[in-house]
Amino acid sequence: MGIPCEDLVVIQHGKNPDEPSVITVNCPDKAGLACDICRIILEFGLLVTRADFSTDGRWGYIVIWVDPHPKSLKVDWESLKNRLFSACPSCLFSYHFSQQSSSPSPAPVYLLKVWCIDQKGLLHDVTDVLCKHELTIQRVKVMTTPDGKALDLFFITDAMELLHTKQRRQDVCDNLMSVLGDYCISCELQLAGAEFGSLQGFSSLPSAVAEELFSFELSDKSMSLQPLSADLKVLKKAEVTVDNLLSPAHTLLQIKCVDQKGLCYDIMRISKDYDIQIAYGRISSSLKGFRNIDLFVQQKDGEKIVDPESQIKLCSCLKEEMLHPLRVIIVNRGPDTELLVANPVEVSGKGRPRVFYDVTFALKTLGICIFSAEIGRHSTSERQWEVYRFLLDESREFPLASSRARTQIVDKVRRTLMGWFFIKIITT
Repeated sequence: MGIPCEDLVVIQHGKNPDEPSVITVNCPDKAGLACDICRIILEFGLLVTRADFSTDGRWGYIVIWVDPHPKSLKVDWESLKNRLFSACPSCLFSYHFSQQSSSPSPAPVYLLKVWCIDQKGLLHDVTDVLCKHELTIQRVKVMTTPDGKALDLFFITDAMELLHTKQRRQDVCDNLMSVLGDYCISCELQLAGAEFGSLQGFSSLPSAVAEELFSFELSDKSMSLQPLSADLKVLKKAEVTVDNLLSPAHTLLQIKCVDQKGLCYDIMRISKDYDIQIAYGRISSSLKGFRNIDLFVQQKDGEKIVDPESQIKLCSCLKEEMLHPLRVIIVNRGPDTELLVANPVEVSGKGRPRVFYDVTFALKTLGICIFSAEIGRHSTSERQWEVYRFLLDESREFPLASSRARTQIVDKVRRTLMGWFFIKIITT
């Protein structure tokens, strides 16, 4: 017996331009379904304004209210619907129960080579084109030459799974050359070879830098390692409480924290990685820049979370993701200045969407040139991280030796990554 596939994903737009769109996903359940849905929504640059999640263990029902951010962002709603549909298990019940544990094969990786004349914001301009074509950056290697040219190597996968076609590859290259104009010397896109394996990681981070980026303890000292402007000190507030009395079968997690971009994805990712099943969840609308979240959950075995150590570990992990979903620091790398951004990787191996896009956008806005850039992975005892490394060029506006300029750069990058330009936080 099947169900109408067109009813799996429904997108309804508000009657007025300032009203959010409502995304409804109604399909067979699977482990991590809510996380996968929230990840796709984040990839498309949408801000979740509120959400409801429910499941009986076999069937999932998700309703999410979204707005583009910034408001001027053009969203390909039909493409979004197709992507959400692809994340749903099969329409057929029989297939769902027999194939639920099967995992898709890894997407083929392609290499994009862009040889161009260097200029401010070039890296972001290329990244913007890739995002609009629904291409995910897996690794990147950016090198500049003394004569003012740049070679950008992007290792990418295609969410639409069409890069094997000549037309798709040609469309991407044509769009890039159109955007870059006379600055573009050449553009090539082909299936990646052994060179992708050589960029799977990079040399180990210095111990002091790794400690600064990946410190697990949440304290005033660790917070001070990542400079915040005075009006963002309020972001240190996060509360998680556990209630095993309200429901006979579920543990209630009550969360209060500052609103930020990707919050819904971060919480759903934690539940997926820790095998926490959400029977019902509600993410309320932002009030004075804060969110209230209620989650009725069970462990993988269908039992409540009653072990005190398990409760402490889960609450600590949730707080860490609300306070430090991304790490941003500036360090000296010999005579050069390096910006590092790190985010935790899902157990499935996926990194956070749009990080490279947001960082390059922030640096372009500040007028800072990027001398070189890399993406790699770093493992700690707790988890694996995706690390973005940017060597910055000195500029008159931002003398990189100045602590004030460094604080401004970190602050700008963090605000852009967390969406604090689009979310009003009331500090009084």
